[in-house]
Amino acid sequence: MLNLRFYLLIIFSFVASSSFSQEFECEVNLNYDLLEGNSYSYLTELENRIEEYINDYSWTEAQFEEHERIECQIQLIIETGNSNFDFGSRVIFTARRPIYDTVTETTSIILSDESWRFNYPEGRTLIHDELQFDNLTGTLDFFMNIILGYDFDSFSELGGTEYFRKAQQVVDLAQTTASPGWTRAANNRRNKFTLVSDLLNASYEPLRTAYYSYHRLGLDQFSADPDLARQEVLQALTLIRDSKRRATSNYLFDIFFDTKAREISGIFGEAEATVRRQAYSILLETDQGHLTEYSNLQN
Repeated sequence: MLNLRFYLLIIFSFVASSSFSQEFECEVNLNYDLLEGNSYSYLTELENRIEEYINDYSWTEAQFEEHERIECQIQLIIETGNSNFDFGSRVIFTARRPIYDTVTETTSIILSDESWRFNYPEGRTLIHDELQFDNLTGTLDFFMNIILGYDFDSFSELGGTEYFRKAQQVVDLAQTTASPGWTRAANNRRNKFTLVSDLLNASYEPLRTAYYSYHRLGLDQFSADPDLARQEVLQALTLIRDSKRRATSNYLFDIFFDTKAREISGIFGEAEATVRRQAYSILLETDQGHLTEYSNLQN
């Protein structure tokens, strides 16, 4: 039987949090080639500082086995910098989860921030502080909790709510500062504020339920019964389609399909013709942005 995380939520009330195994196995790739001069060479240390900040910390009270850790990759491109050690960057977070009874993994979510600004002087120590907001560690806290929320959602229906709420707490704390990128900007509806608000909005719960079905009832059953797994994925896509019809924002749907389009194409690529056409009909309405990925389903 699958050693599911939501069966392992064991709370040790008398044990220090350091005894819990860490949740992430995260790798950071940092690029600062766009900065002029050699005064920024110390930024190479930031890769290790971020990895330690994420990987050496216990983010939850769940007990993770080493093979259950969430693999993630952070692509950080620093674009601007000044003498006050203020940097402007863009960043992509990619998280993966194992598929049951296989040696393969699925990309569970891809998230990005196109305008991450933070301060980092040489030798700075990154410290977890839930009471005081900093745009460097606060952004990491936000996205790690979002990734945890998606991961737990994939193993248990709406199981990630606790971590989305923790991400919301980071957003709330950021409102007390002048840090850019944390408010509901009228000219940018796709930001951290909107992301977590939508994830906690009951209107989008069908999408989150479909996310669970897609992974737990679909992908995790694929090696045992591919035909049944495809039917479960079809039902998940149908639920996503129906939810999108009622939605006021496409943000969460776009995140899902940006992450999953190629995988969906692969899932149905070897299905019977009727099943391929069913899938394509749903995707034609629901995800027009990736129709080229689905062209193989028309035949």
